[in-house]
Amino acid sequence: MFRILLTTTSFQDTPGIHHEKLAAAGYEIVRKRGPLSEATMLGLAGEFDAYLCGDDALTRPVLQKSLPRLRGISKYGIGLDQIDLTAANDLKIPVLFTPGVNHTTVAEHTFALLLAAVRNLVVEANHTAAGRWTRLTGHEIHGKTMAIIGLGRIGREVAKRAAAFGLNLIGHGNHWDEDFAREHHVTRITRFDDLLRQADIISLHTKLTPDTKHLINGSNIGLIRKGAIIVNTSRGDLIELTALVHAIRNRHILAYAADVLDREPPPPDHPLLGLTGVTLTPHIGSRTHESVQRQATCAVDNLTLFLSGRDPIARANPNF
Repeated sequence: MFRILLTTTSFQDTPGIHHEKLAAAGYEIVRKRGPLSEATMLGLAGEFDAYLCGDDALTRPVLQKSLPRLRGISKYGIGLDQIDLTAANDLKIPVLFTPGVNHTTVAEHTFALLLAAVRNLVVEANHTAAGRWTRLTGHEIHGKTMAIIGLGRIGREVAKRAAAFGLNLIGHGNHWDEDFAREHHVTRITRFDDLLRQADIISLHTKLTPDTKHLINGSNIGLIRKGAIIVNTSRGDLIELTALVHAIRNRHILAYAADVLDREPPPPDHPLLGLTGVTLTPHIGSRTHESVQRQATCAVDNLTLFLSGRDPIARANPNF
């Protein structure tokens, strides 16, 4: 019997067929509440045949200690930045993931955050719940220019919805779907600094890599139009925290709406918590009943196919 470490809380907390599929596989399942730190993973490593993980710290030391027992990793979701893929390749550990399962959900959450930010929705709802009839003046997004950074599956879904809101679209990214951009009127801006200068709304949908870490930083955040809005449903470390906080406090950035942080969950003294102009949600962009079941089912299918010697749905490192 294979012994599996299950850490993703979305998988565990959301009812659905994925629980039945995992139970039917007949594995011994050990459940932990992730995301787990490197120290916690080091304490567990070496005791499992596979990880069915979320955003746990699967560093080189963790992966090394996981061998020789560990056969593979089934990632719940598409973000791989917490897995040392270079180490996984070196150690010949297959990493499976679930592309194409959450783009609709995250795109919808992007607009939930954007509209909440421009209309002061959270602040106003809290005022009303407390019995205060405080009427703040918000902003429209119609006619504004939205910059989409990353035109992958999620970025493309955001572009489709943005058109319905009457937004003008510009985009930036290494992987560019020219046919899609032409059909949906997304103008490609190749120089990142030019993109920042033109945008009223910046929406981040690129993956976190060494090249994209602090993509927006103290050197270029001043190029963004005064009064612009940034929406981040990708990864917190795409923006340099110190520069972001400074720009918000100085009202250069009108609003920052994000589903992700550089540290999750954040410490009580995190500088974005309670900051005026900031709307935060606890990494729930893909956490809907529909999306969780898609992701979880795909992650279980990947795991069971792989452990039975068959080809999984998608590998992050296809050579192994």
